[in-house]
This record gives sequence, structure tokens and C-alpha cells, in this order.
Amino acid sequence: MKATIHTVFFLLFGISCLGQIMPLTTEPDGGNKKASVSEQIGILKIEITYSRPGVRGREGKIYNTPVAHYGFVDLGHGTSTAAPWRAGANENTTISFSHPVSIEGKDLSAGKYGFFISLGENESTLIFSKVSNSWGSFYYDPTDDALRVQVKNKSLDKSVEWLKYEFIDQTDSSATIAMSWEKRMIPFKVEADTKTLQIASFRSEFKTTRPYYDYIQAANYCIRNNIELEQALAWMDRAIYFRIMGEKNFRTLSTKAAVLMKMNRLDEAKKVMEEALPMGTMLDVHFYGRQLLGMKEADEAMKVYQMNYKKYPKQFTTNVGMGRAYSAKGDYKKALTYMKAALPQAPDDGNKTNVETMIKKLEENQDVN
Repeated sequence: MKATIHTVFFLLFGISCLGQIMPLTTEPDGGNKKASVSEQIGILKIEITYSRPGVRGREGKIYNTPVAHYGFVDLGHGTSTAAPWRAGANENTTISFSHPVSIEGKDLSAGKYGFFISLGENESTLIFSKVSNSWGSFYYDPTDDALRVQVKNKSLDKSVEWLKYEFIDQTDSSATIAMSWEKRMIPFKVEADTKTLQIASFRSEFKTTRPYYDYIQAANYCIRNNIELEQALAWMDRAIYFRIMGEKNFRTLSTKAAVLMKMNRLDEAKKVMEEALPMGTMLDVHFYGRQLLGMKEADEAMKVYQMNYKKYPKQFTTNVGMGRAYSAKGDYKKALTYMKAALPQAPDDGNKTNVETMIKKLEENQDVN
């Protein structure tokens, strides 16, 4: 009786433990490699997860065969009697977009999609399905389609052994995703309104407490791209004056001035910088002078460098600044005096080489800016 009780206990305990045991870690079915590839376009993140079948000596016997069939067929399994190719192997090939995109000019919402391809000899139809957790395309249902797009196939000179997805032909707002296997590539272009997405993201994140330097980052994005300048100005006023978190310092004021300059409100920008300059460090003021030189504002740059030199006389940075200022004004002889004074003060070999190069240019009557 006692032995029987022990046996029953063991069986019950064993069954209970089996329910908690994790499955063995094994390689993917059929020797297919698992892979994922991702890329960002602006703040848009795209990720593709798939399994990679190999050609394995089947050149010329991949497409329009049971390996990668054309059109929609009954695969003899699952619920679908008209299934497209699974665009990979094993589980669903999936593709996710963190934000809305345009696929070959057609809009697609953010989300994770099952990805299938209805193959053809010269053209193929890409299918983005709302269902992304199936096995292959055995359970494909066209009523779950989020988008279909037709694209042209491309022939490859060299065979690709393992199916792959990659991002090619990238720009600031687009990329082409290419599926390549054997001697065929199926590319499709993904585009996003990256600037609108970024501004929307800033606006969303600024609905809570943020440090002043986050507003500087957002404003500089607007300046670089020449967009939403009124919004950038409002953000900088918040960075400077917002209760508790606002801070009036050189960085916040100079960024506000930069926005005003971009808006061609130069008098207002100069007034803001008059308040900012006394708050700046020697390097802050120096690089503001460089900014003015880049804008061809030689007279204003001279005033800034002279102020910096008066506050920090005969130092490497201020000597170089004065040299740049006189060079911009065309007084190369005076510029040489300051550059030669800066040379023995160079803090490292890189700065020394840079000053030597500028001295050589000045001796040849060339502007160093």
C-alpha cells in the first residue's frame, strides 16, 4: 500500500513538473536559418523577422515549383485553399513599422504584419496581413489583408544561396527593402514623412516635464531642416522661462537667437545674444563667432571675438578667434600676428597642425575661414 502511494505521488509530481519544463532549444526546422534585420528611417523603425531557406543545389528549380509557387494554391494543409508564398520558410515572415509608412506609394498604418508574396514570372504581389502569428501561409485569409502592392521582379547575375532581406537605396526619408533568393530580387520602396513624424514625436514628449536641453535639441532640428520655426521659438521660450524647469543661460538664449536668425528676425536675435554673451564661456563665445563667420557676418564676428579677447586675453582660443576675425575682414597681416601667437599655445598636435595650416594660408593671402 505504501509503495502504491509513493508511486502515485511520483506520477503526480512528475506530471506537475513536466508542465513547468521549458522545451529544448533546438535549431530551426528543415535546416532553415532564422534571421531578423532592422533599420531606422528618421525615428521610424522597420524590423523584418524571417526564416532563410537555402537553394541547396536547386538552381532553376526554385520559382514556379512547390518550393516557391506562383500565385495562390492549395497547399493541402491548414484552412487556406488559395495560399500565397510564405516569403521565407517555417513561421510567418513578419514585418513591423513603428510609425505609418507608404509602400510603393500606398499608405500602411503602423503595426506588425504577416508578409506574403504572390509570385509571378515578371511581377509579384506583396501582401501585408493583419495576422502575423501563423505557420507559413497555410492559414492565409484574404479578408485579413491590410495592403496589397504589385512590384516588378529583378533578375540577379549571381545566385543568392540563403534567402535574405536587406535595406538598399536609402535616403533620409526612404529605403528599398529587397528580398533576394537564387537569381531573383523582389524590391519594394518604403517611405515615411520623417520630419512630420519627428515634430509629432517632440510635441508628444513635451506634454510632460522635460529639461531645457531637450528643447534645445528639438529647436536645432527645426533650424537644420528649416521647418516649424514658430514652434521652435515657442519651445525655446519654454526652455528659458518655464517655471521650475526653465533656465536662462547661454545655451538656451543662443539657441533662441539662432531660431530668430533663421526666421530673418535679425534685430531680435542680436538683442537676445547681447544678453547671452556675458553668460558664455570662452569656448561658447568663440564658437558663436565661428557661427557668425559662417553666416558671412564678419563685422558682428569681430565684435564677439574682441569681447572674448578682452575677457580672456592672450590665450590660445582667443588668439585664434582674433586671427579668424581679421582674416574674414581681409587683414591677413594682422591675422598672422594672432595666429603666430597662438601656435606655441596649441594644447595638442591636432590644434598645432590646424594653426600651422592657417598660418600658411595667411602668408599666401588666403582667408582661413
